[in-house]
Amino acid sequence: MASFASSRFEFLGRFARNRGALAGAGLILVVALMAVFASILYPGDPLRIVGMPELWPGEDPEFPLGTDSLGRDILAMIVHGARATLLIGLFASAVATFIGVGVGATAGYFGGWVDEIVMRLAELFQTIPNLIFVLTIVVILGSTLDNIVIAIGVVSWTPIARMTRAEFLALRDREFVQACRSMGMGDFKIIVTEILPNALPPVIVLSSLVVAGAILFESAVSFLGLGDPNVASWGRLVGDGRQLIRSSWYICAIPGVAIMLTVLCLNLVGDGLNDALNPKLRDR
Repeated sequence: MASFASSRFEFLGRFARNRGALAGAGLILVVALMAVFASILYPGDPLRIVGMPELWPGEDPEFPLGTDSLGRDILAMIVHGARATLLIGLFASAVATFIGVGVGATAGYFGGWVDEIVMRLAELFQTIPNLIFVLTIVVILGSTLDNIVIAIGVVSWTPIARMTRAEFLALRDREFVQACRSMGMGDFKIIVTEILPNALPPVIVLSSLVVAGAILFESAVSFLGLGDPNVASWGRLVGDGRQLIRSSWYICAIPGVAIMLTVLCLNLVGDGLNDALNPKLRDR
């Protein structure tokens, strides 16, 4: 128990030394709190019309970030859109990680013809442009949040599978794995309880980056009008304002900046996790 607490504090200390990662984590925390308390900050439907159309930021104190072309409060849509954006990013990353870890662990542990078949399948997925693949799945299944999460997760698992496979190839012949085999431990138990915990650190780093990619995918889907029409989304707000880019550019710029900062902060957090979890970088 003491060693676990010591390693935990050591991890936090290494992470805290990366100022960019701390700043990114702080902003992500703000976005998360905004998403959690969205219904309290702005109760009711954020897509309802509440004022005059195309009010510029600061023009009316009631709408600090102005209104869009229909008279909807941009700040309310930003706050509620944070919930959809983070949920899609986290759940899509979870789906991609579950598929990638399962596929990569199977290929890396068993090797041989299993590895060949699984890796050729991964290469087949990589030959299809990701955005086109996501759009195709969303069009077929329907424009709901669940389907968007599934679509993004299905196209994002291949890097995680390759990373997991590489870790399993490096660990499957280590002494502690051979000892488990000699004791009669089953393959599934060895994979889950012995190899996987040692292979997780780089996978966790990559999964945090998949969250950022999932947010960009969701924004692109919503921008093209294929997102859930009943949910406030940053990408949808950018898409709604693109026709007024010359006269009311703030409608696109505000959610665009929100997307940019969120993705940037997630990448900074991923960089901090890499510094903290990668043993080769601990003394950097």
